[in-house]
Amino acid sequence: MPLIVKGPVPPRWKEREASRLALLDSVTQSECLRLALINNMPDSALEDTELQFFELLDDASGDIPVLLKLYSMTGVPRAALGQRHLNSFYFGLGDLWLSRTDGMIVTGTEPHHPNLRDEPYWALMTQLFDWAERNTNSTILSCLAAHASVLHGDGIQRHPLAQKRFGVYESPVASDHGLMRNAASLLRFPHSRWNEVRENELIAAGYVVLTKSVEAGVDLFVKKKQKSLFVHFQGHPEYGAYTLAKEYRRDVKRFLRAERPSYPSLPDGYFDEAASQLLNSFRANALLDRREELMNAFPDEVIDRLQKTWQASAKCIYSNWLEYLVSARAEQPAFNSIAAAPAHTQRSQAAKAIGATFPSGS
Repeated sequence: MPLIVKGPVPPRWKEREASRLALLDSVTQSECLRLALINNMPDSALEDTELQFFELLDDASGDIPVLLKLYSMTGVPRAALGQRHLNSFYFGLGDLWLSRTDGMIVTGTEPHHPNLRDEPYWALMTQLFDWAERNTNSTILSCLAAHASVLHGDGIQRHPLAQKRFGVYESPVASDHGLMRNAASLLRFPHSRWNEVRENELIAAGYVVLTKSVEAGVDLFVKKKQKSLFVHFQGHPEYGAYTLAKEYRRDVKRFLRAERPSYPSLPDGYFDEAASQLLNSFRANALLDRREELMNAFPDEVIDRLQKTWQASAKCIYSNWLEYLVSARAEQPAFNSIAAAPAHTQRSQAAKAIGATFPSGS
């Protein structure tokens, strides 16, 4: 089943969605799994982020019909263009408080204060977390949103890193959990952050760590909060193939403009050897001749060769998450029974379970 966006559809998804709406002729909206995406990303990444989640959810949904609604929070700094996009395609949280939602995804944003409690959106974000505990069956929290959630719920502080955690990292599975069903022994996820929460503090507060690595630290961890399973990612499984490259290129440009003091490091585990050689050669020239005009010679051809090597990992986790939502909505222990079913019947069982207990018109 295709992912369907409820309300005005952003242009980068509208053409694809329109071509497949006929597939939903036999499915009413009341049968769809209902998700809310609260997109807090800065203006420069706002549209890319929504498209990344559209594509990931669409890929992971299989036979599960998914209806997604976009929401925005006040307090996140916006320029006129970003605010115009939100006004055109997003709903306010007042609409969310009155909605029936199976699951929710909350993205991070760029912090402006060392203490997250000082951010202008802090009060509203914590209200959102409290609402999610009572009104969703599961909530995914990405990067800064994950840090904000554990700070609000358990007083767990994030710790600054000596260097930016930037690249694609392999994380062994650390716990036997339904979200890890059919997962490879090593999962790959992109990371881009300057802070971390630590395993010992999470475990002491009752969190279960599902994936972690020596290089990236804790990656994925969960905790049941009231009726909702809170799923926290320090990384970004939703990232597109070029996301880290665009961020690296942006930081190179900032260096050449003297907007940052040091030249950025290459993302770990991302570029191949040939691309790394080209980029390091450009770096050597940039250190000798620091001016913005040098960006005209940036080797953009290295981006064309990039592949989304974490696609299988991201799809596996999100597929399991959607099936967890189906089970929770059906109010029956279907998660375990679906896990035991053959792969080709898991999706059809999940899709049938969706319409069984969710009331029409909610």
